[in-house]
Amino acid sequence: MIRSTSLDTPYQTPFTNGSHSGIADIPIEKGGAGPGLGPHELLEAALATCVAITVRLSAAKHGFPLESVACEVRLDRSNPDAVALNYDLTLNGPLSDEQITHLRRAASRCPVTKTLTGGLTVRATGSEATG
Repeated sequence: MIRSTSLDTPYQTPFTNGSHSGIADIPIEKGGAGPGLGPHELLEAALATCVAITVRLSAAKHGFPLESVACEVRLDRSNPDAVALNYDLTLNGPLSDEQITHLRRAASRCPVTKTLTGGLTVRATGSEATG
């Protein structure tokens, strides 16, 4: 679970899971102050980190000589009816073609991809107002 609470500084919003925390903000050109990632960047980060972790886990499990992995994610909203998250994956190390194919397949099945493509529903489960 992630909890976020607004600050007095407009749009800056810290978030935490209870053990780790970060800060989100909107871009400077939209009135933000710029100290944190934007909400869409956090979505991109969720996918990029999940892909990279999944690839490393798979390589370790199978004993593949993966030295490093990099994943770059871009949210493409150019077609409002077909918003997409596109990623580029770079695998470094003396990997065979078969190992590369295996790791790319593993990347495409990361848990965040499964969550985002599995009929995701977003709903408010409660709200309260204080005054």
